Amino acid sequence: MSAVTWRMERPNAKQDAVMRLRNPFIAYGGARGGGKSWLVRTWSTLMCLKKPGIKALIIRGTYSELEKNHIRPLREMTHGFARYNDQKKTLTFTNGSTIQFGYCLSEKDMERYQGGEWDLIFIDEASNIPEICIKKFIPCMRGVNDFPKRTVYTLNPGGRSHFYFKRLFVDRDFHADEDPGDYAFVQALVQDNTALKRKMPDYVKQLETLPEKLKKAWLYGEWDVFAGQFFEDFVNLPRADRVNTHVIPPFTPPAHWRIYRTYDYGYDKPFACQWWAIDNDGVMYLILELYGCGKEPNEGLHWNADKQFDEIARIEREHPWLKGKRIQGVADPAIWGKESTGMSVADTAAKHGVQFTPGDHDRLNGWAQCHNRLAFDQNGRPMMYVFEDCTAFRRTIPTLLYDENKPEDLDTDGEDHEADAWRYLCMLNPIKAPVVRQKKIVVPPMDPLELYESTRRTMRR
Repeated sequence: MSAVTWRMERPNAKQDAVMRLRNPFIAYGGARGGGKSWLVRTWSTLMCLKKPGIKALIIRGTYSELEKNHIRPLREMTHGFARYNDQKKTLTFTNGSTIQFGYCLSEKDMERYQGGEWDLIFIDEASNIPEICIKKFIPCMRGVNDFPKRTVYTLNPGGRSHFYFKRLFVDRDFHADEDPGDYAFVQALVQDNTALKRKMPDYVKQLETLPEKLKKAWLYGEWDVFAGQFFEDFVNLPRADRVNTHVIPPFTPPAHWRIYRTYDYGYDKPFACQWWAIDNDGVMYLILELYGCGKEPNEGLHWNADKQFDEIARIEREHPWLKGKRIQGVADPAIWGKESTGMSVADTAAKHGVQFTPGDHDRLNGWAQCHNRLAFDQNGRPMMYVFEDCTAFRRTIPTLLYDENKPEDLDTDGEDHEADAWRYLCMLNPIKAPVVRQKKIVVPPMDPLELYESTRRTMRR
């Protein structure tokens, strides 16, 4: 069979638009039912037919997803002009072009792709793949030839690398080493997928019945909400009135409020130091933070303990909210373990005059206490607030996801250092969840004769 005899289903307007782009990095999707997998299969096949000898790679999270969504459909679609090698997981076209198939859900999975070269890389459902893996695929897009070089991501809001893709393709918030012209995004909704609407006319209705947060993400493609958030109850919207929000403008804490310091150690990963004020009613306020993060999310500054506590001690000597205050510290119990120097991280802190008590490391009860603090009472007020300039807390807390194997815990692969430091303080000051009293509905007693007539009508029906 030649390329001329292959009959391709006509793409919709959004699919056609994205296949015409020439940017090195292209994202497509943003909602469920946008025709993402069809795009991957069709675009990769078209390029292989058009450019003899071109090499393409299709990645999905798991092998079962890969086989169902790409290997089987593509084998059927290219029958007669491409041959599949199951051992190599490669589809070879009669003109020498190839599509290789792979899966990736962890850094260990990445080992099989290191050193590989592909002209085209398609990463389907890319937001479910860890950010570190997504970045490691970038150097694989190469080759000493004149073939076009593209990496195409199909995705929905949510997943492990949600905030990486949101930053690049939605917010377009680029780092100094990123060229905005390299990145293009085509937002596709289920309403754009004419083929799906024809085959499954009730699919939109199914999406409309989802819980509000899922509906916003999967039906409308909104990137500010997504499923799987561990702290979806954290309202990250600054308001001065302190009602129905957790983020408020800074103010000078009254002198009689208690001050706490919380700490989570990190070197290769970020360290987190927070200062909290607690008022007479037990409400916690995150007033300051020192977050040791490098250029990339979840990358440490590589400060040793001496440098960290030297800076923490300086802040407490000089900051007007902390200077001269009695500060109670609580930290990860792991910092009391001895290091190769014979000193523990806690010993180094004490050397700088920074004292801690070991935090309670009960994760599940700790997270429950965090949720108790976030809960709003019947007046719309929570038991904790965050000053709006505490940007590390506000950035990282919404990114944390549930652990797939232990849903009552969060996924520790996330950037959880601010959350851990916060958890130690919540366990030090435990509270019960606020009770929101519902209005009692008073049903007036029914007249006996009316009750009798009502019962007779029901029995007749």
